[in-house]
Amino acid sequence: MTNKRAIRVGELLKEEISQIVLREMKDPRIGFVSVTDVEVSGDLRHAKVFISVYGSDKEKEETLEGLHQAKGFVRKLVGERIKIHHTPEIIFRYDDSIENGVHISEIIKDLKESGEIKESDSDAERN
Repeated sequence: MTNKRAIRVGELLKEEISQIVLREMKDPRIGFVSVTDVEVSGDLRHAKVFISVYGSDKEKEETLEGLHQAKGFVRKLVGERIKIHHTPEIIFRYDDSIENGVHISEIIKDLKESGEIKESDSDAERN
């Protein structure tokens, strides 16, 4: 996605899809969702929408399933709001990068508390 236009369209899609999911979707399966990124193909025909879901594994599965079934509805609304020649085909993907970051932070915290990792002098000065 090196094309500047694809990047701009991706940002617009991210904003619009976030608003649609937050305010206009009534599916009870869809839980607390954040749109973390949108990658648009160079020809602007496909958009991968990466989402993060807060909840259990079952809630994550149900949310992703609900979004997959609603992608036509989302695409229709996006097409009405963003004026481009072709509204991209939307593909929802789960993004677990936030969970991975939290998990790594917890591991580092546990290692510091157990004494296996010592805080550097600069860390000690900040605290």
